[in-house]
Amino acid sequence: MIKKFLAVMFLGIVFVSKLFSQSNAECFSCHDDKTLTMERHGKIISLYVDPKKFENSTHGALSCVDCHIGFNPEEIPHKGKIEPVDCSPCHSMEVSGFKSSKHSLKLKCASCHGGIHEIVKVSRDIFVNKCSSCHKKEFEDFRTSVHFSFNKGADCIACHGSHSIKFASSDVCLRCHSDKKIVHEHQEFVLKYKESIHAKYINCSDCHTGHKVLKASDPNSTVARANIGRTCEKCHKQVALNYFESEHGKAFLSGFKSAPTCTDCHGEHDIMKVTSSESKISRANEIKVCLKCHLDDPDVRSRMTHTSAFIASYEKSIHGRLYHSGNQDAAVCSDCHGAHEMMKASDPNSRVYKFNVVSTCGNCHVKISNEFKESIHGVALAKGNLDSPTCTDCHGEHLILEPTDPRSPVAPRNVALQLCSKCHASVKLAEKYGLPSDKFRTFTDSYHGLNVRLGNVEAANCASCHGVHDILPSSDPRSSIHKANLVKTCGQCHPGANENFVKGRIHVTVASTDEKIIYWVSTIYIVLIVSVVGSMFVHNLLDWIRKTIDKYRQRHTKLAHPPNELPRKTNLYLRMTLEERIQHFALVISFFTLVITGFMLAFPDAWWVVGIRNLGGEAIFKYRGLIHRIAAVILVLDSIYHLYYIIFTKRGREFIRDIMFRMQDIRDMVQVLKYNLGISKTKPKFGRFNYIEKSEYWALIWGTVVMTVTGIVLWFENHFMGWFSKTFVDVCNTIHYFEAWLAFLAIIVWHIYYVIFNPDVYPMNFAWLTGYLTEEEMEKEHPLELERIKLQEIKKGEMV
Repeated sequence: MIKKFLAVMFLGIVFVSKLFSQSNAECFSCHDDKTLTMERHGKIISLYVDPKKFENSTHGALSCVDCHIGFNPEEIPHKGKIEPVDCSPCHSMEVSGFKSSKHSLKLKCASCHGGIHEIVKVSRDIFVNKCSSCHKKEFEDFRTSVHFSFNKGADCIACHGSHSIKFASSDVCLRCHSDKKIVHEHQEFVLKYKESIHAKYINCSDCHTGHKVLKASDPNSTVARANIGRTCEKCHKQVALNYFESEHGKAFLSGFKSAPTCTDCHGEHDIMKVTSSESKISRANEIKVCLKCHLDDPDVRSRMTHTSAFIASYEKSIHGRLYHSGNQDAAVCSDCHGAHEMMKASDPNSRVYKFNVVSTCGNCHVKISNEFKESIHGVALAKGNLDSPTCTDCHGEHLILEPTDPRSPVAPRNVALQLCSKCHASVKLAEKYGLPSDKFRTFTDSYHGLNVRLGNVEAANCASCHGVHDILPSSDPRSSIHKANLVKTCGQCHPGANENFVKGRIHVTVASTDEKIIYWVSTIYIVLIVSVVGSMFVHNLLDWIRKTIDKYRQRHTKLAHPPNELPRKTNLYLRMTLEERIQHFALVISFFTLVITGFMLAFPDAWWVVGIRNLGGEAIFKYRGLIHRIAAVILVLDSIYHLYYIIFTKRGREFIRDIMFRMQDIRDMVQVLKYNLGISKTKPKFGRFNYIEKSEYWALIWGTVVMTVTGIVLWFENHFMGWFSKTFVDVCNTIHYFEAWLAFLAIIVWHIYYVIFNPDVYPMNFAWLTGYLTEEEMEKEHPLELERIKLQEIKKGEMV
């Protein structure tokens, strides 16, 4: 409305002025003279106006006085000081805009429009060419740009305006680039710039340049993939420096086409602040961006030393699971590897280089990091010792799991067997640093170690005693294994631990002389086992050979009577009463249960133990100790009942009388050896029990007493260690172990042979099931007992 009002007012003034003003003809009567001039500031200025050009110009409809106001035609010359022509009455907005532009400082309207008397309408192309007379460099850039070849008005005026020339802001660019009809179909992509972090601080031209705007596909474009890093560098100098020195930057500069550059991670027009959830590299989205290359791009994977499974394992880690659950504090790629300064792990400047890992992890795990730095491992690492473990050596790298996860290297069952053993069972490292090489073996052979090998997660492992991140040498008063702290450390699992509890060596082995009493006990037992069981084996081997020869001779020697004519002796003789068979059955079941469950603990990795584990699962090991103790109780109760039986029953008293050793047993043993060796042709005759059975019985009594006493000590080890010492319990444990071997081997080599593999009774002596022996069996095994029984029967018959 205001513009229309001003225009009407101006036309009215012009109309009135024309009524009373001089005509153009009067002006041209003088000004059509080409020689008409005037002097101004020492310069001669032409006052010539071509009437024809004026009439054909845009201003031809106007009178001279419409522009040259305040002239009196009667005064020649008109004025001494002529007022400059003011275009604003007609072109108020243009003039206002022009005055606000930088052009007003050096230019006038005629500088662009030409002589004021010759102004004509011209095309935009011609008008733009006028800009090139001053802006040569800009115009040359513009001629090569994508805008120059664009046929819809992308020129100087479109971007900068006509009179109020201003810097072409992003808003100017978006006038076209937000219109799908004018530019392209990706206007939504371009419009994302409005919401980006850049919209607040930079303009389109900061990235795309002002005049030489090229397609991103053009290799000379500032936003071409090959050049975008340098473009971003203009604002982000330090970030760009870090990037070009990083592994990503080096790969990019080397020409690797899949190497990431700025826009691959941050986006293009849609770059958001890192803290924004919409940012491509926000904590919520970062993993997707990294895995897009490191997992999904085969070219990238081919350059990596790690497998794709290793990279993807982050998703299953405690960090990855927390991240996917929405925990924004969970570690993501850049927390460990860095953002723009990402280096190979082998680079000393890398955040995941071995000597830098502790500090990297310490960004989140502050307390743990400080503890580790003061530990024996942390101190060694700080000195540059590459053999000393750092965080990732124990916890892993991408697949870091919580300690309660059985797959974790630091899970209770894995700490000793898979983790600490890598270094502390290494002969190479032991020699290099003068460390004892038997620490791991002595632990795994200990009660704690055996339970760990069985899968008992509650059993003490390395970390239970030595600590986790704060491991210190035993000489350090702060160490949990310092002698002043042992009671407290052991008391964590053994309530009531006292000074006696910790008396004795911890890592002790039967082969070491460090604990002499254990060494000598184990040595004596080994000698005893080898000599006793070895003697049994030789004795039985000779017996088997001799009886096999006798069997062969019997079958191949012509008999006086045909086999079908031999009288068959079918009489049965009581060998074991039902009561005795029940005692024997309880003994067999409890003994072999004790052997199996005990050796399961001693040899947890044996093939048959692994088979039981696969068959029954971990529950087998959970209840192994309970089953072992139940069997022990049954054995003890059976022994107590047997004691009652041999004291308070007639048959029991007869049993103990007959089972006693006599000198005749020694003579019988010597005679058997002579017979088996072929020295003598006479085989000794035995009574109710021979020296073999007597040896078995008294060995059983001895073994039962020893195993019961030592078993009670081990069952209530906390009390006995408190009353005596750890060494006392260790001795009992050693005796219990070797006595178990002695008993087991004696049963297998001695007893099993005589009741199963003995050629005279094979396939089995059935007396333990039926309670009876046949007359033939009695004649072979117990002829004197058979004679005694028959004599008693004769006497009874005579008495009757």
